[in-house]
Amino acid sequence: MQNKKIILFDGVCNLCNGAITFIIQRDKNDVFRYAPLQSEVGKNLAAKHHIDLNKIDSIILVTEDKAYSKSTAALRIAKHLYGGWPLLAVFLILPRFLRNAVYDFIARNRYKWFGKKDACMIPTPELKSKFLDYEQPQ
Repeated sequence: MQNKKIILFDGVCNLCNGAITFIIQRDKNDVFRYAPLQSEVGKNLAAKHHIDLNKIDSIILVTEDKAYSKSTAALRIAKHLYGGWPLLAVFLILPRFLRNAVYDFIARNRYKWFGKKDACMIPTPELKSKFLDYEQPQ
């Protein structure tokens, strides 16, 4: 697990689950591991990085020493994906409040636009090794 970046995501959000599938398909260098925010691993990492899960509705990227959220997390993730996706990192030069305004608009409407599951996704057997906690959270 050393040197792996961890992506925490809303496990019941259809958009978020689709984004994780998208990332897995383009993570040719096996950079990332994944955990739902609702899992014990997700809760523990959020607490370790002083992230209040009641106040955040974002994807979170956890590196060895720091956690990133919202547009910063998404753009930092894109830097590691196969294809033209790393080019999106150029948007990191924009002020965070501008980037996050777009991100927040999508995040606020994600359940309405993309729906919600009753429980977190359970990865296929071949993908379980990429997930840190794939048990159904209570």
